Amino acid sequence: MSNIITVKDMCLWYGDNQALKNINIEIPEKNITAFIGPSGCGKSTLLKTFNRMNDLVPDVKITGDIKYNENDIFSKEVDVNSLRKEIGMVFQKPNPFPMSIYDNVAYGPRTHGITNKVKLDEIVEQALRDAAIWDEVKDRLKKSALGMSGGQQQRLCIARALAVQPKVLLMDEPTSALDPISTSRIEELVMELKEKYTIVMVTHNMQQAVRVSNYTAFFLLGELVEFGKTDDIFSHPKDKRTEDYITGRFG
Repeated sequence: MSNIITVKDMCLWYGDNQALKNINIEIPEKNITAFIGPSGCGKSTLLKTFNRMNDLVPDVKITGDIKYNENDIFSKEVDVNSLRKEIGMVFQKPNPFPMSIYDNVAYGPRTHGITNKVKLDEIVEQALRDAAIWDEVKDRLKKSALGMSGGQQQRLCIARALAVQPKVLLMDEPTSALDPISTSRIEELVMELKEKYTIVMVTHNMQQAVRVSNYTAFFLLGELVEFGKTDDIFSHPKDKRTEDYITGRFG
């Protein structure tokens, strides 16, 4: 099994506040890795570093190494737009653009220079199929995405991320704003997607981590406390702090 993202001795500060401390982790390819831990422990911060979303935050300082496919993501040679094409992101709250369902999905491919209508039609259909929503929306592709339900909007945002054919999909609590039925549909979808993509998912829901992930990383106060196969982390945690968190003693 090969690792697609490798993080070595990474620290991150927002101004004077150190949000991540000496993080070392390897993200295995075509698996689902869950990041768990209490609020404010650094999970989302690390996730957003993988596709350099933290570049957009003022006063961020990062030390250490992050390699994607063995290339340093902070190298001057790296084109951030290309990196974000390879490493897509789905946010906590569905954020469809105020345009049609079709245009939401075609947005990324168009940005990357695809203008041929036949090609765009193919990409849009495939992405919506991959996001398990094609059958629900195929007759209203020209309608506004803002008229969809929350669960549909989130699957549309997943389709939008898939349309540029990424290798990695980052998901920052993708179901926290959804009802239980939509949540289980997204979970089923994520488990299907790992056949083609590497998925890294931040979740507050430990049952969700158990249900969908192959590997789990537990964070606390900016440190990576423990990382391993999900079954091992939840059944035989090596660190007392992991055990305390997953048994509900704190967090």
